[in-house]
Amino acid sequence: MEDLNVNVVDGINGAGTWLVKNQGLFIQYAVNIVTAIVILLIGSIVARMIGNALNRVIKLRGIDATVADFLSAIVRYVLRAFTLIAVLGSLGVQTSSVIAVLGAAGLAVALSLQGSLSNFAAGVLLVIFRPLRLGEYVDLCGVIGIVDQVHIFTTTLRTPDNKTIVVPNGKIIAGNIINYSREPNRRVDIEIGVAYHADIDMVKKVLGDVIAADKRIIHEKGVTVRLKDMAPSSLNFITRSWTANAEYWNVYFDLMENFKRALDANKIGMPFPQMDVHLYQPDDLSNKAE
Repeated sequence: MEDLNVNVVDGINGAGTWLVKNQGLFIQYAVNIVTAIVILLIGSIVARMIGNALNRVIKLRGIDATVADFLSAIVRYVLRAFTLIAVLGSLGVQTSSVIAVLGAAGLAVALSLQGSLSNFAAGVLLVIFRPLRLGEYVDLCGVIGIVDQVHIFTTTLRTPDNKTIVVPNGKIIAGNIINYSREPNRRVDIEIGVAYHADIDMVKKVLGDVIAADKRIIHEKGVTVRLKDMAPSSLNFITRSWTANAEYWNVYFDLMENFKRALDANKIGMPFPQMDVHLYQPDDLSNKAE
């Protein structure tokens, strides 16, 4: 028992002696760790402040918010990367070797994440050429909505029924971009079908009068009311008129309702599918055969 106590005391004394001899090293490590934490905190704050300041400056200069958000995000990521390298340097890590390792790892990651890099490159192209901007109503390869934000790798759309859709930037660049908001005016195309016995000139007059009565129509750009198709069960007329982009759907729905009212008031019938069925008696069939 006494030998055990002696060994414990000797161990404690040895540890104390080792701590005394290496206290400078412990102090240095403690200082390095505290310095690294301070650099990390300050670097994160500075990156966020510079990114936000750059965002505000770009927007104040009248540049599109899409460009501002994209560039500020890149600046924040770059500053955070430098902050991480500075933290490793303060901990005594050779940053040159770390940079080399990161370069090799970055190459490997780039080869394995080619899709993500193509999305990044597509995001850069979207910012440079700006085929879409925040708040615009667009159709991206069949996905329709209002542009909410353009990120580095993806673009976020908000649908009219308040759904959020995230579209990869690579898919946007590779497909068709239909922008409904870029032009101030938009053409309203409506096709109306009437019964075959309806008078063509009367139908054109009725539809034209409805369009002429709508003050939101830009008549200077021209109005078209013509017979488009002689379909199997109807005569199809096409109406084309122009209105302000913001009024498009209101004008569209109002014209549809007013067309129906005007056609009913003038007793112009609407079409419905028809099929002629001929019934033959057996005698009639035999006579036809002879």
